[in-house]
Amino acid sequence: MASSKSKPSKPRRARPRSLPRGVALRALGGRIRPVALAAAAIAATFGAGAIFGFVYRHEPERPPAQVATVRPAPVRPTAPRIETPPVEPPRLSTPAEAVPPESPPPAQAVKPVPAPAILASVLPPPMAPAVPPAQVAPGTPAWLKNALPFTVPHSGPMIAIVIDDMGLDRKRSARVVGLPGPLTLAWLPYANDLPRQTRAARAAGHELMVHIPMEPQGGDIDPGPGAMTVSAGSGELLRRLEQGLKAFDGYIGINNHMGSRFTEDRPGMRTVLSELHRRGLMFLDSRTTTRSVASGIARELQVPTVGRDVFLDHDMSPASVRASLAKVEAVARRQGYAVAIGHPHDATVDALAQWLPAVAARGFALVPVSAVLKHRQPNG
Repeated sequence: MASSKSKPSKPRRARPRSLPRGVALRALGGRIRPVALAAAAIAATFGAGAIFGFVYRHEPERPPAQVATVRPAPVRPTAPRIETPPVEPPRLSTPAEAVPPESPPPAQAVKPVPAPAILASVLPPPMAPAVPPAQVAPGTPAWLKNALPFTVPHSGPMIAIVIDDMGLDRKRSARVVGLPGPLTLAWLPYANDLPRQTRAARAAGHELMVHIPMEPQGGDIDPGPGAMTVSAGSGELLRRLEQGLKAFDGYIGINNHMGSRFTEDRPGMRTVLSELHRRGLMFLDSRTTTRSVASGIARELQVPTVGRDVFLDHDMSPASVRASLAKVEAVARRQGYAVAIGHPHDATVDALAQWLPAVAARGFALVPVSAVLKHRQPNG
């Protein structure tokens, strides 16, 4: 007999308890509503974007705004418009009164503006105004036309001081020009800026001469360019003399610079003095040699001439220059006049600066060379 054992039974899963239909639908609806709302929101967003893109794509493109640049119109200078008032014709019933012309307003003096100190030290001194020539009769020789207007103050002895070699040393030449005058200043024709220098000297009250270089005895001594030499022919001498006389104007004549050989040469001196006669000029013989033939030929040609009496500065020491001035006074007392020649050396200028202010008190008349010529040749 078979014995049967009963198999153990599996436990059954409990089936869920079904809800009533109405309750189930309400529960399902509560879960679906949020999802639907979210889907609707997404759809609305995409729809709005599509509409905006469609509208923007079909909108016509507009050019970017441009900023207009306004340039000011050029201003052209216009002359001021002067309106002239209408002129009424004069009435015939009443005569018009005469209106005296208005006198122009007095000109205001323009004050000169001084140059700065630095600039004034660099610039050359201003050119002195030209001295108007004295009124002379037609046919008057040049030496009288250019003579310094001068009246001898008294009948005492006359002294004429001549300073040679002017113009090369500008500083010392200016010192000479600053001395009380009248002096007679002889300018080397090859110096620079002679028109300005000589005009300043004339404006300061001094007389002018041309200091013509002439050949000396020593062959190793150079008198300067354009010198009168014994070897030069007559034509060359006249050319050189003309060149020297063109250096400036307003002079009364010439005197010799060196020239101890040339003034002994009769043909050469006759050529030079004949030209001076033709031009109406005078000649001052510096007497650099005792054998000069200048005075004899000048008298023959009727050229006004005078000779040097005293050299002031053969010895350039102050004591020697003072002794020479004393000698000048002695010669003037003896013959009624004296012509002294010096040079623009410091010792000479210093001695003259002390001697000149007192010369009148000692009874002498300081005169230009032309006054001595007038005294010796009253008829010119």
